[in-house]
Amino acid sequence: MAGKAQKPKPTQSALGAPSQLAQASRKGKRAWRKNIDMQGVEDTMESLRAEERVIGSTLQKQPDDQLFVVDTRGDEQLRKSLPRYSKSQLTSTKIISARSAVSAITSRTRTTTKPKLTPAEKSRLLRLAHRPRKGPFNAVMDPTELGAGSAPINVSHAVRESGTRDLWASTVKEGVPDGLESVKPAAVKKPDTDHLRNIIDALAVSLPLEGASYNPPVKAHHDLVLQAYAVEKRKQDKLDNLASYREKIEQAKENAGDVEGVPIGMILDDGVADSEDETEDRRRRRKQQRARMMKLKAEKQALAEKALRKRLLHGINSVKSLRSQIGKTAKAQNEARLARQLAARLRLRKGLAGRKFGKHVVPESRVDLSENLRSLKPEGNLFRDRFVSLQQRALVEPRVPVFPSKRRAKPILYEKHAYKRFQ
Repeated sequence: MAGKAQKPKPTQSALGAPSQLAQASRKGKRAWRKNIDMQGVEDTMESLRAEERVIGSTLQKQPDDQLFVVDTRGDEQLRKSLPRYSKSQLTSTKIISARSAVSAITSRTRTTTKPKLTPAEKSRLLRLAHRPRKGPFNAVMDPTELGAGSAPINVSHAVRESGTRDLWASTVKEGVPDGLESVKPAAVKKPDTDHLRNIIDALAVSLPLEGASYNPPVKAHHDLVLQAYAVEKRKQDKLDNLASYREKIEQAKENAGDVEGVPIGMILDDGVADSEDETEDRRRRRKQQRARMMKLKAEKQALAEKALRKRLLHGINSVKSLRSQIGKTAKAQNEARLARQLAARLRLRKGLAGRKFGKHVVPESRVDLSENLRSLKPEGNLFRDRFVSLQQRALVEPRVPVFPSKRRAKPILYEKHAYKRFQ
């Protein structure tokens, strides 16, 4: 069975490069790259080189205005400018006259002016090239030994520019045209409110209370007991309020329960149907009552308008006294507001203990009471005390401990068949 006729492979490249395409087998990995037919790639590269020799670069890199032109009129002097055909012009003359756009390579050296390097640039280049740098008295300076006395310690750009940039200053320079001369940047107003951490004057490490000692003075111990009682009373009052609220909800549910499965508001009255005369009499009485109510409401509104008009007429003569009274009231309100702000700042100076910020409440410092030396706790949890202090001084937001959740999925038990196999 005759197979398809195969095209004979060339044994030598068109450019004269050696070729080993005639190898029968290419099973080995070493022969894969060496025996690849590169004739198509070489032809493409040679065509690109020919274009570069003629026009200076490839056609793909040329802009459209150099490759194409739209001629709408035509050149009348074109025929006159074209050279006439001459039989005496040889092919060799045409080849020589077609000059390449690529400049020829010359063997003579060209004198170039070297740019002058600054000492800092020269030092940087020597450091990149790992060349020894000479310091004072021709001492070799090692750039890897920073701070050893022989290597320079360069200051970073951030350190040199620190403290010179104003965060609230305008970044747009005046007088520089940027295309947006008519648009004025919005001025950023610096907030004048103080942060809580600037107001708080609490110590980072709170001093132990005098009444917490195992042998404290009577007054200090009594004050500490009252303080602990106030803390526990607040907690108990909160629990009692929550319990009473829940009890009221349960009682309301019991009082407004469903009657025989009928929802609330859908209970019907069990009564005998009224006669037509009673219904008509009831409608007439309701109409008379509605009319009396509307008349009484109109009389009350007329009396209120009359009293208001009388007060307005009387108030014209007392405008000055009313103005002074309004001024005194505004002054008193302003003084009360300033007093509240001052009291709030004084409370904040002691810290944020017991106040709610966000979802959580800032924890208070623990009050440890000890009646004797045996129950005294000389050392607590330093990490807990430090974290509580950071929260009370508004350095970190209030947090609560997050414990890993328990496993919700129950384990599945399988009963094997081996219990039946006994001897």
